[in-house]
Amino acid sequence: MNEGVEWALHSCLNLAWIGPERAVTAARLAAYHELPAAYLNKQLQALSRAGIVSSVSGPKGGFRLARPLDRITLMDVVAAIEGPEEAFRCSEIRQQGPGAGPAGGHAAECAIAGAMGAAELAWRRELAARTLDDVRQRAELQAPAAPERIRHWFANA
Repeated sequence: MNEGVEWALHSCLNLAWIGPERAVTAARLAAYHELPAAYLNKQLQALSRAGIVSSVSGPKGGFRLARPLDRITLMDVVAAIEGPEEAFRCSEIRQQGPGAGPAGGHAAECAIAGAMGAAELAWRRELAARTLDDVRQRAELQAPAAPERIRHWFANA
């Protein structure tokens, strides 16, 4: 999983703490964590296409959450950034080399592909069961001052 997922998740939490009344530019969101603005903007555009954030144009434009955190799953964010493709793609290398059987000789699913597919399904189900609001609650328990500190930092921009 690329770092864009982490950046997107943090950006969503920051936008939630900033509040729905204010849009924030990609450059400002990037500056908070000292990230490359152009690359974070690509992640935010992907979140926008997925309906997770909305883009506001104009002098007070930027991004804001498009729906409440309890309606955004971790899987929503991962799929927006990484795409819907499976992480493991079996290329049937068992059909190559000296151990390869005759064409079509491996009718059964590859045991490795089956195990990887089952693990990925469990991973996706877990991500789909967790919302950004779950993450927000845990983050606020770990760092109770974070929301106010973030609101203050972005308000004094």
